[in-house]
Amino acid sequence: LVSLLLIGIAAWGIGFGLISSFRVVGVAIAVGIFLFLIALVGLIGAVKHHQVLLFFYMIILLLVFIVQFSVSCACLALNKKQQSELLEVGWNNTKSARTDIERHLNCCGFRVFDPNETCSSVCFRSHHCQPCAPIIEEYSGRVLRFVGGIGLFFSFTEILGVWLTYRYRNQKDPRANPSAFL
Repeated sequence: LVSLLLIGIAAWGIGFGLISSFRVVGVAIAVGIFLFLIALVGLIGAVKHHQVLLFFYMIILLLVFIVQFSVSCACLALNKKQQSELLEVGWNNTKSARTDIERHLNCCGFRVFDPNETCSSVCFRSHHCQPCAPIIEEYSGRVLRFVGGIGLFFSFTEILGVWLTYRYRNQKDPRANPSAFL
């Protein structure tokens, strides 16, 4: 479900022109496909009672849990100063994201508006633009809390999946020969 959601959100962002960075969309789609394949391995392993597939699924799901739990905690633990520094680094290192932000939020520059620089927002024509940093910081605080909370929720469902896989991995197939070894 999460994998299809990731792929759908990435396609939606591209379709409506909200995201123009191919890297961001490519990473979201790749992660979605990876999670879908891992879920498929778990499903096939559970249906066929295949011990190796279930073990592989359990180990990969545990690694995904560790990464997702760590990222969720990091999202929830960032204070305002750290968010601001992170946003400034991102602003200075990506030209396409900067253009998208200026166009969608109708602002120019990060901390100060400089009329001598180029800007793709509508307010640039009138030279009365506000800087983007306060607007982005407001959005980023809400987004980080939301993403951290959702990530934390799904990480605990993943650890539940690891526990269930561990618990039921060595059970016999009820359709198998009763004298067969696992």
